[in-house]
Amino acid sequence: MGSLRGEDEVVDLCRDLIRIDTSNYGDHSGPGERRAAEYVAEKLAEVGLEPEIFESHPGRASTVVRIEGEDRSRPGLLIHGHTDVVPANAADWTHDPFSGEIADGCVWGRGAVDMKDMDAMTLAVVRDRMRSGRKPPRDLVLAFLADEEAGGTWGARHLVDNHPGLFEGVTEAIGEVGGFSFTVNEKLRLYLVETAQKGMHWMKLTVDGTAGHGSMIHRDNAITELSEAVGRLGRHEFPIRVTKTLRHFLDELSDALGTELDPENMDETLAKLGGIAKLIGASLKNTANPTQLGAGYKVNVIPGQATAHVDGRFLPGYEEEFLADLDRILGPRVRREDVHADKALETTFDGALVDAMQTALSAEDPIARAVPYMLSAGTDAKSFDDLGIRCFGFSPLQLPPELDFAGMFHGVDERVPVDGLKFGVRVLDRFLDAS
Repeated sequence: MGSLRGEDEVVDLCRDLIRIDTSNYGDHSGPGERRAAEYVAEKLAEVGLEPEIFESHPGRASTVVRIEGEDRSRPGLLIHGHTDVVPANAADWTHDPFSGEIADGCVWGRGAVDMKDMDAMTLAVVRDRMRSGRKPPRDLVLAFLADEEAGGTWGARHLVDNHPGLFEGVTEAIGEVGGFSFTVNEKLRLYLVETAQKGMHWMKLTVDGTAGHGSMIHRDNAITELSEAVGRLGRHEFPIRVTKTLRHFLDELSDALGTELDPENMDETLAKLGGIAKLIGASLKNTANPTQLGAGYKVNVIPGQATAHVDGRFLPGYEEEFLADLDRILGPRVRREDVHADKALETTFDGALVDAMQTALSAEDPIARAVPYMLSAGTDAKSFDDLGIRCFGFSPLQLPPELDFAGMFHGVDERVPVDGLKFGVRVLDRFLDAS
């Protein structure tokens, strides 16, 4: 063993990464990820690796390294994480979001769970293995990526499109938003592994009307027409659709709770899920949330055009239904165009990699049971899927039951338990041995 074990340095690595402001405003106006990419590369080089930095746009940088495995004839495994974060307003936080403060047993800061925690755990495990001369069983590719929070155009998408050779021979991957715990009772803790994620249609809606004087009677007001359409959409209840992942999750949960769960009565089921209800609830149906409105330039001028933006997410297998529903709800006057669109993903919850997850979790938590779930958002897995890589969300964290984990993502006072980080390092290390 080296002088510093992964478990001992993961907290400092996480704090260092949080202190590097990588806020992503979606328009290159932020600080970018270059400093974080250089920090990661330095930590990898310190233990004898040869990382490469890829800059897709000034300041927008990703770091990638391949580690040779014991058996190079086996397909490789990708561990990917992003280094960018969503912006944070310090005035709203208990502790400064870029301070990496430790308080109440947690590391606080923007990116603590999304996802500088996993970046730090990955670095800690790999640094420890390199120092102690423990090769992974097969080739391992690490990718610390830019721009995930704005769709990955300047990070994962750029690498997949322009440098696919980096991922040559890789068939499986683990990344964010999975492997976290939900305590059912003193005899059972579920660890939710992401096997599916919704697709996205981020849309701009436009209505053209007739411009005019605000004092006149006016029958063709673009704002009125658009507002009514946005109101209809925002209040629309899309139907529950039981995907393969939801069916598997409900079967596992039914078994865990010792009670049959009815997919058609999800309110009752969600009531049993505490802090993860929000995550699971959003994976039951297609969603379309209005997020921006724009029109006009003067109080006494009726504008000729009004616009809105909508965050639309669809379930695997239900994209056509979703788009048809949108057009029916919005009506013929509303012009709909995609600002950013990406596919849904779904894989099965089986195979040697899933077995390795369960084995690693059980070794560190005897009451652990891995179960599949669907993420309502999207991750860089969408880009890697284009290379034929089977992707899972597995960033293992054991969490206290009272922590609102779902609320940490993009929320105020984002934080990760110190013990959770150390647990994650131990699980990831075991997982690599078993994978």
